[in-house]
Amino acid sequence: MHKEFVMGNEAIGLGALAAGVNVVAGYPGTPSTEVLETIAKRRGDTTYVEWSVNEKTAMELVAGAAYSGARALVTMKQVGLNVAADPLMSLEYVGVKGGLVILVADDPGPISSQTEQDTRHFAAFSKVPCLDPSSAEEAYRMVQEAFQLSEKYGTPVFLRPTTRVCHGYASLDVKDPEEYSVHVPDGFVKDSKRWVIFPRLSYANHQKIVARNETLSQEFSRYEGNSVTEFPKAEGEKVPSGQANGKGVKPLTLGIAASGISYAYALECLKQMALPCQVKLLKVSTPYPFPKELAGSFLESVESVLCLEELDPVVEDGLIWVCGKKKLSTTVLGKHTGHTAVAGENTKDLVKQWIQRFLQQGAAADAKEDEQATGKDAPELPVRPPVLCAGCPHRASFYAVKQAMKGKKTIFCGDIGCYTLGNAMPLDMVDTCLCMGAGVSIAQGVGHVDPDTTCFAFVGDSTFFASAITGVVNAVYNQADMTLIILDNSTTAMTGHQPHPGTGMTMMGEIVDKVNMEQVLRGVGVRTVETVNPLCLEEAVETVKRVAAEPGVKAIIFSYPCISIACDFTRHLREVGPVRILPDKCIQCRKCIRELGCPALIVADGKVAIDETLCTGCGLCRQICPTGAIVGGDTVQKPRVRTGDDPAGEGGFRNA
Repeated sequence: MHKEFVMGNEAIGLGALAAGVNVVAGYPGTPSTEVLETIAKRRGDTTYVEWSVNEKTAMELVAGAAYSGARALVTMKQVGLNVAADPLMSLEYVGVKGGLVILVADDPGPISSQTEQDTRHFAAFSKVPCLDPSSAEEAYRMVQEAFQLSEKYGTPVFLRPTTRVCHGYASLDVKDPEEYSVHVPDGFVKDSKRWVIFPRLSYANHQKIVARNETLSQEFSRYEGNSVTEFPKAEGEKVPSGQANGKGVKPLTLGIAASGISYAYALECLKQMALPCQVKLLKVSTPYPFPKELAGSFLESVESVLCLEELDPVVEDGLIWVCGKKKLSTTVLGKHTGHTAVAGENTKDLVKQWIQRFLQQGAAADAKEDEQATGKDAPELPVRPPVLCAGCPHRASFYAVKQAMKGKKTIFCGDIGCYTLGNAMPLDMVDTCLCMGAGVSIAQGVGHVDPDTTCFAFVGDSTFFASAITGVVNAVYNQADMTLIILDNSTTAMTGHQPHPGTGMTMMGEIVDKVNMEQVLRGVGVRTVETVNPLCLEEAVETVKRVAAEPGVKAIIFSYPCISIACDFTRHLREVGPVRILPDKCIQCRKCIRELGCPALIVADGKVAIDETLCTGCGLCRQICPTGAIVGGDTVQKPRVRTGDDPAGEGGFRNA
């Protein structure tokens, strides 16, 4: 064993390696991404790892590995679980042979997601056991226990950390590689009665699953991750107003039930507070199946309970159910009663405020401290609106389409990725955004209802492979009239520059043949497919005008690498240099600022200026300046190739 200071996601990855994981697959999505990346970086020769094209594919791949007796891990964020839901639901009925852990990172806030959905509900819906860590240390231990639990009961197991567990850091003891468990799969054994799902098999297994989860509920009531901690009344503290106890009446005891990171916050607060009465803290690390026996004994020992959890009232509902089942009069407070927030991320300050209110501490000093803790008197932090990076090729792509379609009735259907930021002014080029790949299909729906609208669908290169291909097939098959715009920046930029099928590199570091998007599009029946550099603005605009005027389904691939994957950004700037403004030619029309919104274009001392610390020299602003006042930058506008394409690295780009 040795100590390491690690992120929660790194702890999970290291825990999986310590458990002897054989196969790991996933799809990148914040806040889950670093789990797979840690395994890829620290794995040994017996662990296979990949970024799959989407979560459904990843789930099916690890199912096959678990059928063959391997220990397998699949990683995703909460909205990715929606994509993987189809195989997951059937997989629980079929079961597994090797241990299978499903890492789903929830995103309260949400900080970087479309929704705040709570995976604990999905656990109950799919009847899959769920572990809910409250810290990096616990996540490291729990992922190892999850593999054991999966193999013991022949079921997939959820591990559901939330953002602050995923991205928090801790110093913890981790195993040395020579201490890792060695798991040798015994291979797939043919048995159609087990591995082929039929209604009769599902009916029988459904009954077994219900019985198994009842057993698990009892086991979880004894699980060390679930516990009750007592905090005594502080000496000299008065009993809360209205709750004084008469002679012979048992001392007042209040309860707090918490899970995940909210438990860590509650534990810290209770250790620091002068408590007016005895408080019992129930930790629920297994939201499904709910530890009913432990919860029942806890509820019998307290007068009322405050529930602290992210995101939905899962623990709260479990306690209410137990109260009803055991006919207890204990009051359960939380989201349903308005005592805690129904949405958003919990913080230590909020948890402290809720606990103080629950304990009815009304001293003036406490009230003032609470007001300061919640930031009511603090100045507002400066707001940095999300914006496309300086030099981002997506800005040029959006601008080219906008210029080409001036004066026409259009809809620009967006998608999930960096390019969602194209919705911001002054570009204003994202009219819809639902989920990954949806823009392609939404554009078809609008076109069928409003045929005089010129319909565009924007999708990134990674998302094209992940979930947009089927929408394109549907468009061709059903004779839609739309223009597909693929924003190819040679990486999965939004989640940290992971490789995808179009990059020519795998997560194992292998150089492979790229999947050619033009060939894919032509293969499914798209007859017009053109590739253009968006930073060659005039050519890009003319291409959009010409292609969009054609009937049926057609596609334009705007191809230029993300500026953030430059392997030698300093050399790039030295060769290209930022643009500069000629003061004698600049008429201060501010067209560059008004139309592009590039963060490198600023106003200093009342005049347009270039922030040289941000400018990448892409030259887009130079091409729209009406007086030629902007000069320099990249005058050739040739796309740089990555080192995966050019071993000499002359282009200055590489795969992540």
